[in-house]
Amino acid sequence: MKKRVLVATGGGDCPGLNAVIRAIVNRAKKEGDWEVLGSINAFDGILVDPQNVIVLDEENVAGIHIRGGTIIGTTNKGGPFEWPVKNSDGAWTSVDRSDEMIRRLQFLGVEAVINIGGDGSQEISKKFYDKGANFIGVPKTIDNDLTATDFTFGFQTAVQEATTAVDKLVTTAASHNRIFVLEVMGRYAGWIALSAAIAGGADVALIPEIPYNLNCIIDKINKRFEKKRGFAIIVVAEGAKSVSGKTHYTESSEVGYKNKKLGGIANQLINELKASGVEQDMRETVLGHLQRGGTPLAYDRILATQFGVKAFEMVLEKKFGQMVAYRHPDIVSVPLSEVANKYNYVNPDSDLVKTARGVGICLGD
Repeated sequence: MKKRVLVATGGGDCPGLNAVIRAIVNRAKKEGDWEVLGSINAFDGILVDPQNVIVLDEENVAGIHIRGGTIIGTTNKGGPFEWPVKNSDGAWTSVDRSDEMIRRLQFLGVEAVINIGGDGSQEISKKFYDKGANFIGVPKTIDNDLTATDFTFGFQTAVQEATTAVDKLVTTAASHNRIFVLEVMGRYAGWIALSAAIAGGADVALIPEIPYNLNCIIDKINKRFEKKRGFAIIVVAEGAKSVSGKTHYTESSEVGYKNKKLGGIANQLINELKASGVEQDMRETVLGHLQRGGTPLAYDRILATQFGVKAFEMVLEKKFGQMVAYRHPDIVSVPLSEVANKYNYVNPDSDLVKTARGVGICLGD
């Protein structure tokens, strides 16, 4: 009987997920005595009845590395430790089904689990490892906010999409003498916004790590319109905030969804600028999930493939309780304890920030 490893993709979708899955399957095939299972929609596939688990083989992963998303689905709601349950009165609560999931994994003959996901998913990985389950993490997020790894796959693709948006906004802004405010993802980290602003030649980049002063932005706008005709591009991270304000978000009413829904800062910034006397025509563009979808860049496909191969080799070496990480130029493993609840934010004194300032980008301070 073949040994079994289970693969799950959790949290938001991300370009490169399929490349990781393909790499795991192809590396496992070289051993000859391993079978790879895929849990549909993160760990929901294990916990639902009947179970929704598929065999991942060379045939069904062929060519998937060029596709965005994940062929085994994903979810960022609920989870084994907080499984949503509807009470008889219609109210929702949650229960811990982690012990039950471990028993179900044992029944399936799963010897190890490779959990591909961001900070929330790796927190789950650590909790299961602490319970004695054989878990290995693979870092995934377009936000690049996971610590212990230089980059996460999906980030470079998201930056390219955001940069393309800046490039396209430049032509319409110049034609109409407008100010365009482009809102990009990233949650509480400004990696996407800062990188796209530099690559696209934006005038202003607002990131969560550097609270903005509205007067600094207005000064930059005035310089761009000194000759009456002009235009300006402002790239703002969804988690950005002013020195006197707070992050703009809404509370989700979705069952099992814990994250705050960030967004709306572009519209808020335009209203602030208008209230402060800025008379130029202004428009907002919210890039949204376009950053997460579509074909991954070659860089992300390569990094994701490296992660997948390394993850399965960690299974062979029984390096459980570890996460794959990129430490240039090597693909290594790090303890999950170094990852859970620790974030990779933009350092305001970093070379990337200095580069932005050096080319004249206003960071709002």
